[in-house]
Amino acid sequence: MALDHPDTARILAFLDEIGIPVSRGRIEGDSFLPGIEVRSGGLVLDPARPFHPGDLLHEAGHVAVTDPADRPTLCEVRDDPGEEMAAIAWSYAAARAIGIDTRALFHAHGYLGGGEALAAAFDSGAGPGPPMLQYFGMTAEPHQAAQLGLPAYPRMARWLR
Repeated sequence: MALDHPDTARILAFLDEIGIPVSRGRIEGDSFLPGIEVRSGGLVLDPARPFHPGDLLHEAGHVAVTDPADRPTLCEVRDDPGEEMAAIAWSYAAARAIGIDTRALFHAHGYLGGGEALAAAFDSGAGPGPPMLQYFGMTAEPHQAAQLGLPAYPRMARWLR
């Protein structure tokens, strides 16, 4: 898949709207997800390399959940399980907000082959990560939303930590 995929256009418009910069450029060597790199608190897409639109949303999730003080200099995704779960949950909420199919986000070639299981978990309300988003003040778990005065996940109070 590439830049001309309809999901990519919707994702790029959404990321622009919420303030996550995306530019096109050459990615030297291998990146963790093909064709996409986190650079200076934003994302770089290499138009010469195919990528899955859902991966773009997932990497944006890493940018979104990064501490705001660290975001401008973020150039690689940290090896932090909590942030990984938060990024996955964020990407699901974003996909729902912009109308991207869950199976496009959690595609068969991603998540170490566990994309289908993640899609099923999130679609049933049992996906990992919403407690981290609540901790960051971005949303609330459904059973705590009224008490905290925040929208119930997957709706978000704010898209950037």
